[in-house]
Parts: sequence; structure tokens; C-alpha cells
Amino acid sequence: MNQAIRNSWIVAIALFALLFGSISYVQFFAVDSLNDNPNNNRQLVKSFCSDRGPILVDGHAIAASVPTNTDCKFQRTYNDPLLYAGLTGFFSKFSGQYGIEWAMRDQLTGNSNDAFFDRIAQVFTGAQPQGRSVELTIDSTIQKMAYDMIPDGIGGSIVVQNPKTGAIIAMVSKPSYDTNLMATHDKTAFDASMAKLVAIPGIDLFGSPAYRETYAPGSVFKIIDTAAALESGKYNKDSILPNPAELTFPGINYALPNYAYGQCFTRDKASFAFALENSCNTPFASIALDLGQDAISAQAEKFGFNVKSLNFPDSVGPSRFPGSQGTLDGPGLAQSAIGQLNVAATPLQISMMTAAIANGGKQMAPNLVKTVRTPDLKTVSSLTPEVLRQSTTPEIAAQITDWMVSVVDNGIASAAAVPGVKVAAKTGTAELGQLDDAGNSLNNSWFTGFAPADDPQVVVTIVMPRVDVATGAQLTSPNASKLFKAVLKK
Repeated sequence: MNQAIRNSWIVAIALFALLFGSISYVQFFAVDSLNDNPNNNRQLVKSFCSDRGPILVDGHAIAASVPTNTDCKFQRTYNDPLLYAGLTGFFSKFSGQYGIEWAMRDQLTGNSNDAFFDRIAQVFTGAQPQGRSVELTIDSTIQKMAYDMIPDGIGGSIVVQNPKTGAIIAMVSKPSYDTNLMATHDKTAFDASMAKLVAIPGIDLFGSPAYRETYAPGSVFKIIDTAAALESGKYNKDSILPNPAELTFPGINYALPNYAYGQCFTRDKASFAFALENSCNTPFASIALDLGQDAISAQAEKFGFNVKSLNFPDSVGPSRFPGSQGTLDGPGLAQSAIGQLNVAATPLQISMMTAAIANGGKQMAPNLVKTVRTPDLKTVSSLTPEVLRQSTTPEIAAQITDWMVSVVDNGIASAAAVPGVKVAAKTGTAELGQLDDAGNSLNNSWFTGFAPADDPQVVVTIVMPRVDVATGAQLTSPNASKLFKAVLKK
């Protein structure tokens, strides 16, 4: 009798071990290969019908799964979709998942490796599987303020970042769209929405242009030229730079003109302070010709250009110097040194460059995710600031900061000033060689800067592509001043 009981217990334990082992294998070791199997249609349908965790901003859901009366038990819905489309991306039964929905999919579905025991508990208890919540670093007030600064019909991007932690405070772009249109379970409605949206010029359905799209950076690239000059040892804070009205090249009919605005025309030699205050072209082109392409490229890479892989957590489009041309001739290097020709940068890259100067030369990894929590509100992970690289020395960063303060106090970024606060900034105007209907030259108009300069708390970077000079001036520095004030009041 006792032997029979013992045998029964042995069989029961063996069966339990086999069951537990099978569940462990499927839920832990084989889950990735099974989920990624293209023939696993059941898993695909289940994924799009599951109770996916919410995406939060300031504790409020900007994306959530709600019950439905269709074959799918749940459908993804978005709140304030125009405001957050570039960040959340969308989760579509017919097209896939993008943005945070893609980058944080394992946490949102509860299928991450560290959720193994949660999945085991759900199997044994029969509880409805639930994903984890992902809270973003975004400040909803600053996000809305920045979004409203971009005029409809013009478009552009704004990035607001904490230079000390890398956290993204706001990231907006226009044109935007209603992500609910893509989350529908109605194939006919989805197709109609897709056809309508892709026809809108400048729209990006799969992430924000603020981190996916690149633009000629124009004169904001002169920050890199300045760092390269000081690091070379051939220049210092007292150096006097050539500042001719144009830079000519032997044997060819081309001349690089100085910046037409500001006060560049008033002197043929300039200090670094004057050249940056007025965004003079020829001094920085001369520096690049003196140091050579390799030195400028090396400095650009120290700030994050030409990096092929960067996630925050979605993948960031690479910024390029000098671009696809390889070895540059003299005119090409001169143009590239002022952020023209094939040089291209995302707004996020320019924000990171400026944040490195603000942070004593230390560039922090950008991050959009503040916390991840289980359905019972247990914190699984939280933002941990990470140093990406040392872009320049603390001494050089401090010197460049002083000159950027002078750009606001005495130069062409005066509209970015904040009473009682030292603001450091640089503007940029990248000529596109095109005219609008009124005959005005079109440019990418840039602003990048930080405040307070003596204890940086916030970086603001703005790009308004394809605008005339006057419009660009109205939409960049004055709006940056408003954003500085709003963030610093918090």
C-alpha cells in the first residue's frame, strides 16, 4: 500500500516536472523563435488582440488597450494622438508596430525575459495575460506648448532635453496624424486611411522626424568646427580668424560667401566670439581647410555623427559628416564645415551635440522611457543616465559655452534671451537653393541652445525646414525663449 502511494507520488512529481519544464521551455527559451516564426499566424493575431500595457505620460495613458465586441478581445486606442504620434507610433493588425509600440513591445506585451515568472503564474491561475506599463520622460505641458509652436502648413520639429540625464522632456513634429486611424480592425478603413495619410507631404507614419529625418544643419555645425579648432592646439580663445567677404579657390569659378546677415561685413578679421555671434562663414571654412577633413570628421564623430546604431529606445536615424562624397575637395570641405553640401543631422543629434557642451563635454545617451511597471504597479526598471562618450574636454566645453552666451547677449540669437538667466545658443540657416512662390530663398532654419548657462537644466533644439529667413527667425529663437522659461519655472 505504501509502495503504491510512493509510486503515485513519484509519477505525479514526474508529470509536474515535465509540465513545468515544457512550460518553462515554451515560455522562456523558445518564446522568441516561436513568436518570430513567420508561419505563426495564431501568435500574430493573438498579439494584436491582447491586453497590451499602456504608454503613459505624467501618469495618464496616451495609448491603451480597450475591450471590443469583435473577434479581437482588445483594440489599441490613442489619446491626444496628434501630440504623441511621433513617439508612440502605432500598433496595427494590418501593418505592424512602430515607435515605442515597437521598441518596447516585449514589455508592453509582458513577453520580456524578466516577465517569465509572471507568465508562469498566469498559466496556472488562468488570469488574463496583461502587459506592463511604459511611462515616458515627456512633460505633457511642455510637449503641448512645443507642438503648438509649429505652424500648421509649415512643419518642423522641436526637441527639449535634460543635458545631465539625456531624458527627453518634449519631442514634437508636424505634420502629425491620428494614430487611431491605423489601429482600426477594419481593413477597408485602414487602407483608406493609409492612402490618405501617405499623400500628405512631409508626414512620417513610423516615428518622429525629430529622430528619424535628417536636414542640412547649417551654422549650428560651427560648434563642432570650434571644438576641433581648440582641440587641435593650433587655436585658442585669443585667436584672430580671417573673415573675408568671400573665400575663393584657385583654378575654379567659385567663391564661398560670408553670412549676409548680422555684422560679418564690418571687419575682415574676427575673434571666435565675433564669428559665432554673427555666424560668419569664412572663418569656420578657413579653420576646416587648415585642419583638414579628417580632423573635422573625427570631431563630428565625437559628438555622434556617423554613428550607425543608436536607440532611445527606438532606433535613431544616423547623422552624417561629410555625407556620401568621401574625400572632399577644398570647396566641398569649406561648404561642409558650415553645415551645407551633404552634411545632414537629425534634430535629436543637434540636441545631443548641444547637450554635450552644456554637460562639460560629456554626452549622455538620450532616453524616452522613465519607468516600466507591472500591472500591480511594481517598478521593473527606471531611467538610469548613461554616458555615451566624451565629446570634448570640460575646458573646451566651458569656453564654447561662454561664446554661445555671447551669441545671445551680443549676437543674432538675442530673441532667445530670458531675463535674469544666462542663455547659451547658436543659430543656423542652411540654404537649400530653392525659392518659394514669392521668390524668397528657402532654408532650414535652426536654433539650439541651453539654460541656465552656468547650471544647465534644459536644451532646446528647433528646426523649421524650407522657410524663408524672416519666417525662420520668428519661429526659432523667440520660441526657444518661451520654452526655456516654461521648463525653468517647473
